[in-house]
Amino acid sequence: MDTQTARLLVELRDLIMKGAFAAGERLVEAALSERLQASRTPVRSALLMLEQEGLVQRVQGGGYIVRKYTAREISQAIAVHANLEGMAARLLAEQGVPRSLSDELQSCLDEGDRITSAAKMELNAVAAYLEMNNRFHQLIVDACGNEVLRQCLASIDRIPFASAGGMLPFQSKQAHSDELMRFAQRQHHMLVDALRRGQGARAAALAEEHRQIALQNLKHATEHSGEDNPISILRLVS
Repeated sequence: MDTQTARLLVELRDLIMKGAFAAGERLVEAALSERLQASRTPVRSALLMLEQEGLVQRVQGGGYIVRKYTAREISQAIAVHANLEGMAARLLAEQGVPRSLSDELQSCLDEGDRITSAAKMELNAVAAYLEMNNRFHQLIVDACGNEVLRQCLASIDRIPFASAGGMLPFQSKQAHSDELMRFAQRQHHMLVDALRRGQGARAAALAEEHRQIALQNLKHATEHSGEDNPISILRLVS
C-alpha cells in the first residue's frame, strides 16, 4: 500500500465512523475524489481496502455502499479474533522465533517507536502506523504454522474493528488516538519479548489483551461525545 492510499484509507474510515455517510449509502468515486482532493485511482484502492476490512460492500453494477453491523456482532468478532491471535502467538513462541522473523518484528518496533515519539500524530503518521501495525500482526499469524487459523482470521478481518487495523483509533479524536497508539506500541514490545523468550502462555495473554484496544475504540465510536450523529455503520443494541 503506497503512502497516499494509506492516508486516504485512514481518512475515509474516519469519515465513515463519524457518520459522514449513512449505512447503505452509495460511495461515488468521483465525489470522494473531489472531497478528499485526490485522484480516483488511490481512492479506488482505499475503497478496496475498506471492503477487505468490512466497512463497505461492493454492489452489483459497480461501486460500494457503507455496510451496517450491530455493536454486539463487532464485539463478538473481536473476542473470537483475540483468542485466535493469542493462539497464533502461543504457537509461534513455542516453536521458536527464527532470526529473520525477529529482525522483521524489530523493524516494525523501530518504525512504530519513531512514529509514536512525535508530540502529535497527524494523518500521515496514523497512515504510516496503520501499515506497520498490519505488517506486524500479519508476520506473527503467517509464521505460526497453522493455515486453518490464518484463514479463520482472514475471514473475521472482514468485520469492522476485528482486524489489526481496527485497533487504530479515529483521527477525529486526536487525544484519544495518540494515547492509544502509544499504549499499543508498548504492548507490541512486550509481545515480541515474550515471543523471543519462548513464553507461549505469556505471549497468548499479551496478544489477547492487545485486542482489547479494539473494544476501547468501539466504545469511543459509539459514544456521542457531544456530536449529534452516531456511528452510521452500527445499530447500537445490547
